[in-house]
Amino acid sequence: MAKKEAATVDNRHFDVVVAPVITEKSTLLSENNAVVFQVANNASKPEIKAAVEALFGVTVKAVNTLVQKGKVKRWKGKPYKRNDVKKAIVTLTADSKQIDVTTGI
Repeated sequence: MAKKEAATVDNRHFDVVVAPVITEKSTLLSENNAVVFQVANNASKPEIKAAVEALFGVTVKAVNTLVQKGKVKRWKGKPYKRNDVKKAIVTLTADSKQIDVTTGI
């Protein structure tokens, strides 16, 4: 079986993956070989998969996405709405190395 070529890093990959999500729930997901990222609102699942594989050098098994709707908050008595945030739960294959989100790319 031929070896899979390493994906080249494109500037678009840095625009797709915005930041890692570091919460208690996302830390518990790391036990199941999953990592949570905040991604661009217009990013599709294949784009997210390609970006994570290229940036971190891992093999992605599945990508699940969700859109967290922005809350209505008040500041100095005036209401405003936070922006919507898209998150991606990226599940890695069992033979893939773990992604350390505390370090930079």
